[in-house]
Amino acid sequence: MSKIAVLIPCYNEEQTVEKVIKDFRKELPEADIYVYDNNSKDRTAEIAINNGAILKHEYKQGKGNVVRSMFHDVDADIYIMVDGDDTYPAEFVHQLIKPVEDGQADMCIGDRLSNGTYQKENKRLFHEFGNNLVRKSINILFKTNLKDIMTGYRVFNKKFVKNMPVMTPKFEIETEMSLYALDKGFVIKEIPIDYRDRPEGSVSKLNTISDGMKVVKTIIKMYKNYKPLKFFTYIAIIIFLLGLLVGMPVIVEFFKTNYITKVPSAILATGLVILAVIVGQCGVILDTVVKINKENYQLNLLKYEQMERLIKNNNKE
Repeated sequence: MSKIAVLIPCYNEEQTVEKVIKDFRKELPEADIYVYDNNSKDRTAEIAINNGAILKHEYKQGKGNVVRSMFHDVDADIYIMVDGDDTYPAEFVHQLIKPVEDGQADMCIGDRLSNGTYQKENKRLFHEFGNNLVRKSINILFKTNLKDIMTGYRVFNKKFVKNMPVMTPKFEIETEMSLYALDKGFVIKEIPIDYRDRPEGSVSKLNTISDGMKVVKTIIKMYKNYKPLKFFTYIAIIIFLLGLLVGMPVIVEFFKTNYITKVPSAILATGLVILAVIVGQCGVILDTVVKINKENYQLNLLKYEQMERLIKNNNKE
């Protein structure tokens, strides 16, 4: 039987964490339920203990830091990550677990957007716009068709959890998970779920503008890290066109008079063209580095799988 862990990152969720724990215990009585308290100033930790959850603390602020600790600390076969704000119904957990347990997916995503409940329930301005912007950007980047990139309701297998280096410290973590899975070839499956907004009195920790900017920065950074050839080629083309724009009058003047009077423009145009070539070369070099890193990652992943099989065989004996 698979060992299941429910991971609940929390920051000031005293109004909802009890219900989340009880709902998941009802659906998964055999699971270990972990509440990771991230410096809450209310009774979140006390309520978690009183309801039988395994309480852990992460003192570095930010959801990404919490997820890093959860993935590092907890040992299980199936990992369920869900927010502590009671926006994700526990009854969908069985549908999310099944593809992972059957080996059909490495990460199963609770898709809030496909059935329209997020659009109906979400009352925070621009959040749907931000979700759509991120989703479309990533789908274009990786030529995929994911429906919900930023959902906080996910199920993972052990291979995904123990091999993902969590880099982002804050709320961009869901975006990073999706990008990481796509880039490294992990299998993703989406299951439509219902979404409900926070109960009255429960306050979201997200800031529409600042967290939206962080997500956009994450996309740009991931684009640079995962697709450097395209990223730097586009920049090189823009710089080259600027150089061409500045240098065109100089070229026209030279062909007409066999002389150049616009010396500053000629120097600037030459500099821009040289810069474009250098930027393009950076893209080629970094693309080679990324490919080598992917090869090394796959070799390390193979070693991990072999080690896991060896451990399981030893345990059976």
